[in-house]
Amino acid sequence: MKSMFLRLNSACRWGRLFFFTAQAWIVTAHAANPSEADWPSFRGPQAKGTAGSGQTPERWNAERSENIRWKTPIPGLGHSSPVIWGDKIFVTTAINESGSEPLKVGLYGNIDPVIEQTKQRWLLLCLDKTNGKVLWQSAGPEGIPRVKRHPKSTHANSTPATDGRHVACLFGSEGLFCFSTTGKPVWKKDLGPLDSGYFLVPSAQWGFASSPVIHGNLVMVQCDVQTNSFLAAFRLSDGQEVWKTPRADVPTWSTPTVETGGGRTQIIVNGYRYIGGYDLATGQEIWRLKGGGDIPVPTPVVAHDLIFITNAHGKMAPIYAVKIDSVGDISLADNQSANQHIAWSLSRRGNYMQTPIVVREFLYCCNDAGVLACYDARTGQNLYTERLGTGGSGFTASAVAADGKIYFTSELGTVYVVKAGPKFEVLAKNEMGETCMATPAISEGALFFRTRHHVVAIAASKSTRLP
Repeated sequence: MKSMFLRLNSACRWGRLFFFTAQAWIVTAHAANPSEADWPSFRGPQAKGTAGSGQTPERWNAERSENIRWKTPIPGLGHSSPVIWGDKIFVTTAINESGSEPLKVGLYGNIDPVIEQTKQRWLLLCLDKTNGKVLWQSAGPEGIPRVKRHPKSTHANSTPATDGRHVACLFGSEGLFCFSTTGKPVWKKDLGPLDSGYFLVPSAQWGFASSPVIHGNLVMVQCDVQTNSFLAAFRLSDGQEVWKTPRADVPTWSTPTVETGGGRTQIIVNGYRYIGGYDLATGQEIWRLKGGGDIPVPTPVVAHDLIFITNAHGKMAPIYAVKIDSVGDISLADNQSANQHIAWSLSRRGNYMQTPIVVREFLYCCNDAGVLACYDARTGQNLYTERLGTGGSGFTASAVAADGKIYFTSELGTVYVVKAGPKFEVLAKNEMGETCMATPAISEGALFFRTRHHVVAIAASKSTRLP
């Protein structure tokens, strides 16, 4: 009897060991290979902004809680987007201890920064995706900001990035921070003052906005600022610098994109003096492109073996369609719109704030006044140009798409649902009831908006519930 008991006990121990080993393997495998439900960084995988499956809602009503799954208050002020891994949502914010957090949205030309001399607290919050409950919050830096912000900006503009085990948060001049997905601080890195502002008026500090990007065991940051601009890669596990490449460029608010096509892995950056691609392993430049707007904001996106880059302000507002296997200096000569590396380009058509989006065969570019243009992505043929709204509201949040629908969000919180395709059709217009500057996320048929004071989950009526 005793012998039988020992054998059973041993079998149970091996069974438990097998179960926990298998469970750990599943978690690790998921972390290495994100699922369709994950939205791990700004605009989701590779910043494409598109969700592959799930029926997303066309209409909702925030005042009547129609198709509103949940709505969770978020303290402080931040324009960073929510990111998602599994059933967890991560979002950052900055809290002013004075309680004063002015925000001025709209179309205006004032370049003066906000003067703030009070302490800020930066936080990373984790929410339950199913019900919006705050699972935990972890403290980042604390102190008076080292750089001022634009009246339309915040001290928490940069969207975090996650690989399912880590969450990388770039708090501008306060540093790069890494947390575990349970909220434990892992490491931090002081990157120095990241002075982002209009390069022609150095006193106009507008706040940092480029977001970190994770690929494998690397976290990359693009820090184009007033002086000592650079692109760098750090080891995600411990923060060790892997490489750091100087960039002779003006302040850039764009997030880089990692692309694995064309037989190589490169990190692609927007810029004014130099748009370019860099080898992910070494940081060495692969190609460069001169000519852009002098306040670069949109993130590069890749589709159909083309890299779509746009920016605006100053003399130029181009759209470029760059081939992913480009090498060397690929700049266009005067009066050229294409060459062996650039499939097509358009001048004076580029976005100022929004990252463009490619849905199927079509490229959509919406400017800060709500003028939406649709192009054939492969040829650049303009299929339509129409206005969203009346022109009285600004558009800063970038578009996202799913289920044949594209969502464009105005700064005042009006969300225009446009049918994907070569003909302009507005399917619905929905009001969030709050200012909305952040780009939404999509997961399993639900939309997740970060508004002025909340994170809001919007889903089909069959799953509507408010806690």
